[in-house]
Amino acid sequence: MGARSMCTYVRTHDVSMIIDPSVALGPRRYNKPPHPIEIRAMSEMWDKIRKYAFSADVIIITHYHYDHHNPEYADLFKNKILLTKHPSENINKSQTKRAAYFFDSIKDIPSEIFYSDGDSFTFGGTRADFSKAVPHGINSKLGYVTEVCIDDGERFVYTSDVEGPSLPEQADFIIESDPDVLYCDGPMTYMLGFRYPQKNLDLSIGNLIRMIESTRVQKIVLDHHLLRDIRWRERMRTLIAYARASGTDVMTAAEFMGMPDLVYEARRSELYKNYPVTPISI
Repeated sequence: MGARSMCTYVRTHDVSMIIDPSVALGPRRYNKPPHPIEIRAMSEMWDKIRKYAFSADVIIITHYHYDHHNPEYADLFKNKILLTKHPSENINKSQTKRAAYFFDSIKDIPSEIFYSDGDSFTFGGTRADFSKAVPHGINSKLGYVTEVCIDDGERFVYTSDVEGPSLPEQADFIIESDPDVLYCDGPMTYMLGFRYPQKNLDLSIGNLIRMIESTRVQKIVLDHHLLRDIRWRERMRTLIAYARASGTDVMTAAEFMGMPDLVYEARRSELYKNYPVTPISI
């Protein structure tokens, strides 16, 4: 949708939840800072996120990267139930510092705070089940995240930043949750062969196919890291063909919402070429 975010609003008969209410931009891409079109998209998205966050009963934070939480807007958390990744267990040094700053910022603002790792929470007939902390990507260098399944009879799984999922512990939670709808951070193919090995792409595709085979999933939303690659459909063609033959829809978050794909970061050089401006640092 034009910026880095996986923010998702979920409403059931019992409760409204917002997951990872934040948005950011890639600081450098193709040796260029964000184009003003990207900055405008981020601003518009943040306005929408704030609107839905204020109306939510529960806020979920899966990890402490700034495209998944924003410590500068403590008012979002006023009188909310906060279900958040543990700030000191299964976490790297960078996110430990960010978590400490976040908790200092929000202090006593939420009505209740719970560490969610591996736990379950019930709101009337709705249950939120969280995975144990799983690696952010193909290893733990970037820390850990929690995946979440929201179940009110229909099951929605949100993977957070698994960059795949290529690892067994990431995939197992999804399969065990047996989702109807899966919102998955896809492989980081824009760094294929550099920070993201081909073997992890192959494992991710294999795991997603296994989910189609062994769960009730009808819709797979692939986004986030994957959509930073203009060639993502080509990279995922094996999965897309298998899903189509199996009657499972594979789509982006924008497509799920009936909107066009705005892969601005992947098109940053094109934006500067077609809409010349003086680069703006953010």
